[in-house]
Amino acid sequence: MNRRPDEPVCDADLVRRAQQGDNAAFEALALRYQDRLYNLCYRMLGNDADAQDVTQAALIKAYQALGRFEARAGFYTWMYRITMNLAISTRRSRRRPMLTLHRPDPDQPDCEPAAEGTDVSRSAETSELHAKLTAALERLDDDFRAAVVLKDVEELDYATIGEILGVPVGTVKSRIHRGRMMLRAMLEGDQEEDRDALRA
Repeated sequence: MNRRPDEPVCDADLVRRAQQGDNAAFEALALRYQDRLYNLCYRMLGNDADAQDVTQAALIKAYQALGRFEARAGFYTWMYRITMNLAISTRRSRRRPMLTLHRPDPDQPDCEPAAEGTDVSRSAETSELHAKLTAALERLDDDFRAAVVLKDVEELDYATIGEILGVPVGTVKSRIHRGRMMLRAMLEGDQEEDRDALRA
């Protein structure tokens, strides 16, 4: 049975063609997954520039290693594993204190506060919550962060996460549970600090 021209080509066909030297087939795979890989990198690294760099590096590494790819796991899972390992390596290498040249004047407000209940106010609250969650994720150890991001952001199943991280499913579940508990504790601690600051 022949495939219709508009029918999507499965990963296995594209991988086989790419392994035989068809660069267009690998490009199709890269286009299929680059946004998801970027999102994973962004959640792991917390900034656009690093996420783009690691996504590109992961695609290059996958292209170079394609001849060694075996279809025991899906291509997608294999790509995620490469990407996750590079993201974790990048996080570890940049764990040096960063200096900033800009020091805002604490006596100079940036803008007037929005009236409570307005769309701007709700948007600011959502942005603030997102910023706090991102900061809390940044403070998680890599093992817990990777498991939580793969489950709660990428919505992968436990078995796939285990394949990507190279750990048993029980370990995946434990890391997700512990990671979520640590996030909750961090966010609740931030709320306490905010309340204490308001009282002062």
